[in-house]
Amino acid sequence: MRLMWTGGFRGRVEDADRIPVLRSGLAPVAAQDTALSWVGHSTYVLRTGGAAVLTDPVWSARIPGVPRRLTPPGVAFSELPPIDAVVISHNHYDHLDAPTIQRLPRSTPVLVPAGLGRWFRRRGFTEVVELDWWQSAEVAGLTFDFAPARHWSRRGPRDTCRSLWGSWVITGPRHRVYFAGDTGYGPHFAEIAQRYPGIDVAMVPIGAYDPRWFMKPVHMDPEEAVQAVADLGATYAATMHWGTFVLTREPVVEPLVRVRKAWREAGRDPEQLWDLAVGESRVLTA
Repeated sequence: MRLMWTGGFRGRVEDADRIPVLRSGLAPVAAQDTALSWVGHSTYVLRTGGAAVLTDPVWSARIPGVPRRLTPPGVAFSELPPIDAVVISHNHYDHLDAPTIQRLPRSTPVLVPAGLGRWFRRRGFTEVVELDWWQSAEVAGLTFDFAPARHWSRRGPRDTCRSLWGSWVITGPRHRVYFAGDTGYGPHFAEIAQRYPGIDVAMVPIGAYDPRWFMKPVHMDPEEAVQAVADLGATYAATMHWGTFVLTREPVVEPLVRVRKAWREAGRDPEQLWDLAVGESRVLTA
């Protein structure tokens, strides 16, 4: 009721044309290197150790209850390489998109939170790995560790928190990356750093945070995201969860402005902030 009285969820979109978009396709990457390409929202194409991984894949123009996508997917689905694994952070519609999932070969390995495997098996997927926090699995020469997050899960009126939610640590032959999924700020970042030292790149959400009295427990703001990267001990930060769907009140470009300012004020090297345009890639060499 308070949300409705104070203006609801949706923010202003007048400056949506300022969201940077760079749809240049996926450049070749050497097997010993790691490349991250931002498709939009929380979807990344991660190529590392000779394998290709999708995070929370969403290619749909619309998801239930949310206005139409602001920016096109940064990588066309038809341009994707063969996908060796998919990781899902939780089952909210902006992270688990059924139309996109249906486009994947049913033999694609999917790694999901505990309680979510049945959703995939019912759709014909044959290689489904369910993990609890701190459990791990090896797929395509990579190690996938499921770690905590401060969030929740629900897809319908009667399944609130019936499946788990979390983040992923993905370790290849030369690099270790972290995918935060969707999360509020908390001590779990420091615990993840202690268990998985040497994170090279952390993919962290910077949007969907306003109003803070409502969103703070489950979504970080840009300043908290910068602190989370420090807690993780990550060398690089790759931003996400902004500029794609209008979920909350903040102006659509504000997360980018604020994360750049917070990064600078933290004294971090600007080259280590991967504030990617939609469709842009960065490569971490061996």
